[in-house]
Amino acid sequence: MTLDELNALPENAARDLFLLQCHARFWAHHMAAARPFSSQRDVLDTAESLWRQAEESDVLEAFAGHAEIGDLHALRNKFAAAEQGQVSVASDETLRQLQLKNREYKAKFGFIFIVCATGKPADEMLALLKARLPNARETELRKGAAEQAKITQIRLKKLLDIV
Repeated sequence: MTLDELNALPENAARDLFLLQCHARFWAHHMAAARPFSSQRDVLDTAESLWRQAEESDVLEAFAGHAEIGDLHALRNKFAAAEQGQVSVASDETLRQLQLKNREYKAKFGFIFIVCATGKPADEMLALLKARLPNARETELRKGAAEQAKITQIRLKKLLDIV
């Protein structure tokens, strides 16, 4: 999508498009209202600035828009797929541990584990999950929100075909 096409979208279409990038209505609404953007950099900077204004309910809403890691089949598909030019192969034990630790994480914090997974193999994801489990809820909200910001930036760059 070009910057001109993004700027020309009707407000509701722009809001829906932004919701696909980050599932927080507050953020998507304000991104749509911030148009027209003067440059691709303006889109990315505005996205970051607005995300910093998000409250806990907005952050949790964005987290809820992510697929929850559940069954082993879904995990196997996720980590067997090619991503960023490399193929991640995960052992069944790693996938089982991811499933168990994700359940433990959600039970402790009340939301799913959020991490920018681009280019990360399953073993690295598991290590990050284990390292973050001892954290306090406030720390995890902050870390998850920072990871959400990275994910959103990647999605916006793909949307706008920014290399």
